Amino acid sequence: MRGFGLGNWLLPEGYMWKFVEPGPTAPRGIEALFADLVGEERAAQFWTAFRDTYITGDDIARMAALGADHVRLPINARVVWTDEGEPIEAGFALVDRLIDWCRLYGLWVVLDLHGAPGGQTGKNIDDSLGTPALFEEERYRRLTLDLWRYIAVRYRDETVVAAYDLLNEPLPEEYQYSYADRLVAMYKDLTAVIREVDQNHLLMYEGSHWATNFTGFELWDENSLLQFHGYWQPPDRAWIRPYLEVGERLGLPLYMGEGGENNPDWILTAFTMYEDHGIGWNFWPWKKIDTLSSPCSVEAPEGWWDIVAFASGTGPRPDSEAAWATLSELIPRFDVARCRWRPEVVSALLKTAPVRIPAWGFGFEGPGVSYRTGGARPLAGFRADEQVTILADKSEDGKPNFHHIWGEARDPSDHLHLRLEAGDWVEYRFVLTQPGPVHVTVSYQTAAQAPEVLLDGIATEHIATEYVSVVVDPAASAAAAPGGTWSYVSPAALPAGDHRLRLLATADATVVDHLDVRTA
Repeated sequence: MRGFGLGNWLLPEGYMWKFVEPGPTAPRGIEALFADLVGEERAAQFWTAFRDTYITGDDIARMAALGADHVRLPINARVVWTDEGEPIEAGFALVDRLIDWCRLYGLWVVLDLHGAPGGQTGKNIDDSLGTPALFEEERYRRLTLDLWRYIAVRYRDETVVAAYDLLNEPLPEEYQYSYADRLVAMYKDLTAVIREVDQNHLLMYEGSHWATNFTGFELWDENSLLQFHGYWQPPDRAWIRPYLEVGERLGLPLYMGEGGENNPDWILTAFTMYEDHGIGWNFWPWKKIDTLSSPCSVEAPEGWWDIVAFASGTGPRPDSEAAWATLSELIPRFDVARCRWRPEVVSALLKTAPVRIPAWGFGFEGPGVSYRTGGARPLAGFRADEQVTILADKSEDGKPNFHHIWGEARDPSDHLHLRLEAGDWVEYRFVLTQPGPVHVTVSYQTAAQAPEVLLDGIATEHIATEYVSVVVDPAASAAAAPGGTWSYVSPAALPAGDHRLRLLATADATVVDHLDVRTA
């Protein structure tokens, strides 16, 4: 599985609008802000138009063209379910419309209860009131069971629906321990009520603490999988090893249901790791305002930043008419055709040329497949189980920083490099969407002899070497090391599809930063 998360559509999240605390971070807060600025009637008009525009068939068509096979739909219970336990048909109409679009373009839909009645996290992401009331009050437990039973009845014969994602990121932080038994009981009860009416659809169980802790999980249903999430961890096997182990113990497949919100180097490496371990994935999210880390960046009108400043307490209150004009102007800008496309995010995610590959983003298929070295000094805090030397300009306790929440590049003084000795090699994967000759540029930190580059086992032609001064310390007046680029071209055109690039060192102390792969 490879797909995209439709975050913000049926459950708005503050950061996707560029709101920061003390501004609104949960749906209730965002709704209250807009109602305060423009009045209840206009705010209601905005939300209707927003849900008609934010995700449309054009978005699904674009995802299908990229090769996605599913979308994950985060649902706020307040959109589809009343406090009295009755369905809201207007909300389910949005779900049905998405299913129809996905049927048209050949994608599946994962239904994700992102905000359960009462809230399953006690945080902003589930629209709760400050505690995970789902696990504290019987009425919310009953509402959630009844909602999932209704969903299962409504969609039990719908083949476009791939799975039911029962609870998003339940019980973070201290609740993962104090309410652990309640989560297990809830999962068992949800499984039972769904299987009473629907024996076919796949069930997804997320771990507690932001979908990372599977302590106490057992095999509750044969037709199920385990879902974990990940954002700013080091993209290596040490991070996912606990998930691999619990999946093996229970005999269940794994699914990385939310990940992204980082820079392209991290994205490429992390998603390569998932694929090399047979883990399906869903990239989060498809679209948000003014972003470097999603495929679609909504270009907000100028007046939007006045609203953001007011919400955060750093600017004056906008005039009501000015605020309404801004919100009205924002609506058409959600159209995917008007968004700024971030090709560097997509190419990193899918490894499609032109693509920049960090030297430390080699494959995860182990020695003899993804690398071979005669001796190495692994970096303690990143890919430590791989016998490959990775150098860090700066890291605390040997652990490089991967917390680039806005998609920003690594600090110039905090780069990672790959060091190879003569005869060592590492291998990368990339994808061509159309046939053609391939150009590879290798950026290096040392003046060692040019390595060999092989594409699908066939040597390329080394066509150029360029030297530059590499200043490791920006405050230094002189370069700390020589550096430059080596350029290569394939001897013949390569077909469209998956390909492998092997970098083979011909001299000791070959230190590489990244590789750029493109077609002519």
